[in-house]
Amino acid sequence: MFDPLQPVNPRAFLKVATYFEGSLLIVAYLIGWFADADPLANFHLRIDALFWGLAGTIPLYLFFQLSYRLPYGNLNAIKQFLIERMGPMLDACTWSELLYLGLLAGFTEEILFRGLLQPLLESHWGWLGGIILSNVFFAMAHFITPLYAILAGLTGLYLGLAMDLGGERNLLIPITIHALYDFLAFIAVAKSYRLEHGVAF
Repeated sequence: MFDPLQPVNPRAFLKVATYFEGSLLIVAYLIGWFADADPLANFHLRIDALFWGLAGTIPLYLFFQLSYRLPYGNLNAIKQFLIERMGPMLDACTWSELLYLGLLAGFTEEILFRGLLQPLLESHWGWLGGIILSNVFFAMAHFITPLYAILAGLTGLYLGLAMDLGGERNLLIPITIHALYDFLAFIAVAKSYRLEHGVAF
């Protein structure tokens, strides 16, 4: 349990997050090198992809807010875990640092799971097998509790489907959704931490 009066070093937290998320890029490019696959093959800088990414964030964030507020035991346990474990560190960060964390996770995780693994697995197992198998790995990488892993896997499925919005496969769409969603979720968790622990805004 964190002491809300005990200062948290955001620089150390950001450094660990950068190293961890950065390692996912290394994994992506190592696998890509062995499999002769480019993790950025489907990445295209297009305005319409940014639009789809912004629009696609809305239902995902609404689902987060709904699940975050429901009083069910398992969901509440996840909420408390996020508040107690992540809340102090997120609360110590500035808005720009939270945005950095969102962008970091959005880029690195999407490059690995949607940019590399999904197309690579699709080439061996078909579209359905690729999207399911890649998100089994995504769920395992986010295993905190069984329910959290299931929710992460469903989120991954959503991101995998979003990659094909607009008629042309574009990794920028799930990257945008993931980054913006994480940024908004980080703000919500930090705010909940402050409210629960009576930390002044």
